[in-house]
Amino acid sequence: MTGAQMAPAGSTSGLAPPRLVIFDMDDVLLHYDVAARQQAIAELAGLSLDDVARLIWEDGIEDAADAGRLDADAYLAAISAALRVPFGRPEWARTRGLAMTLFPDSVALALRVSRRTPIALLTNNGHIMKEHFDLLVPGLRAVFGPAMHVAAEFNTKKPDPAIYRRLAALYGAAPHETVMIDDKQVNIDGARAAGLHAHRFTDAAGLEGFLAGLALI
Repeated sequence: MTGAQMAPAGSTSGLAPPRLVIFDMDDVLLHYDVAARQQAIAELAGLSLDDVARLIWEDGIEDAADAGRLDADAYLAAISAALRVPFGRPEWARTRGLAMTLFPDSVALALRVSRRTPIALLTNNGHIMKEHFDLLVPGLRAVFGPAMHVAAEFNTKKPDPAIYRRLAALYGAAPHETVMIDDKQVNIDGARAAGLHAHRFTDAAGLEGFLAGLALI
């Protein structure tokens, strides 16, 4: 567990002093350009961007991997079969990596929170992302340490309320002692249904104000 173990001194919202703050990754801690990723895959396979979106995303391969129904090898095999070209870890890492750009201000806020309260990362991604955190986002590893999780570890994905409860329990926090930061309203709704306090990320300034209001920074 990263960050200081001392809970914040108080809260401006009536929330119990948070014992865990969970950050989403894509479009909270970094910009994720899914179209750029799909275009890179399309060029590799000699297909159109629409073909790639249909074969991998719309046909459910990404969702199955995110929810833990495909391990890394099965996921890559499914993509290779759908594209009809070899698609292994190097191809996945290259096409995923070029679509990811860190948000320095968000990362800095996560680091500030970690000095007072334990933090964790939870992203709707498959086991292959877990394998590649150190390669793709070493800057996040430096902030979150081992507390970087993909949804596939929990055999479900956001916004299922169960995933938030399971992650909170992993760090010894009750749902009402846990805060979730996410950019998607559906995931915020799922976190709140699980009993967490939640903030929908739109920009770093808004996140900073929210965190300050809970005495987390």
